[in-house]
Amino acid sequence: MRLPSPAPVAAGLVAGWVADRLLGDPQRGHPVAVFGSWAGWVEARTYADSRAAGVATEALVVAPVLALGVTAGRLPPAARAGATAVLVWAALGGTSLGREGAAVHALLDDGHLAAARERVRHLVGRTTDDLSADDVTRAAVESVAENTSDAVVGTLVWGALLGPLGVVLHRAVNTLDAMHGHRTERYARFGWAAARLDDVLGWVPARATVLATAAAAPLRAGAVARAALRDGPAHPSPNAGRVEAGFAAALGVRLGGRTVYASGIEDRPTLGGGRAVTVADLPRAVALSRRVGAVTLAAAVGLRLVLTAHRP
Repeated sequence: MRLPSPAPVAAGLVAGWVADRLLGDPQRGHPVAVFGSWAGWVEARTYADSRAAGVATEALVVAPVLALGVTAGRLPPAARAGATAVLVWAALGGTSLGREGAAVHALLDDGHLAAARERVRHLVGRTTDDLSADDVTRAAVESVAENTSDAVVGTLVWGALLGPLGVVLHRAVNTLDAMHGHRTERYARFGWAAARLDDVLGWVPARATVLATAAAAPLRAGAVARAALRDGPAHPSPNAGRVEAGFAAALGVRLGGRTVYASGIEDRPTLGGGRAVTVADLPRAVALSRRVGAVTLAAAVGLRLVLTAHRP
């Protein structure tokens, strides 16, 4: 059965998002984990303490993923819709993100601070051993905000722009940044390509996330825009700062501050002008993330239909 033009990718975006909401991440053999194992195998054979080695490694790792995306985009319409749905489901992380946020909140709410410090490591790369309950909450809220852009909005936006190729390209690059984009002695030079490419591909989704956050919190839309423009540029990331500032304004809290990593201590700028974040704000951040995902899905489907109105 032939899907009406230009429905295949738009239908796949919707079906993949619904699958993520209903099922969450695949329990076994997650494609992102398989990709990570592949990237680790290549790195073990190509690593050298240089940018050139990093560029070559990222190109080699991403090549089969790009081939998969191009192939899926050339399938007949019905098969293209199905392939897009599967790839979007595998790439999205919204439901798992919300579950992790809820799990951290439940532990904090029950007074299990040590367990919450351990659980929040599923979301963040910072050192959590000495964090207070509110600091654990801040870490989780900042991660929920950033990963809403990386694991939800980016997938939908690049899927709308480039179809299956955009879905797999964005997820692969973001995964490589998580693996190699660290400011450690090992990855300072080798991971340069991964970090910069992730910045490039994350630029549009981050700004789209700010717009979607404003739409998802209409009573604070002006504050969201002002915080993203005022506070976001001071953040060391060209993308995460805008997203986190927007979330902070939508929630009426402030984020940022002293953050400890294995590589050292960073004094992050204040994001948002509200009160200090508390444990009760974590479920609100998770709910906001879900609304942002729904707003982005609607916009991405509309964008795809407009861009491909006369294509098969």
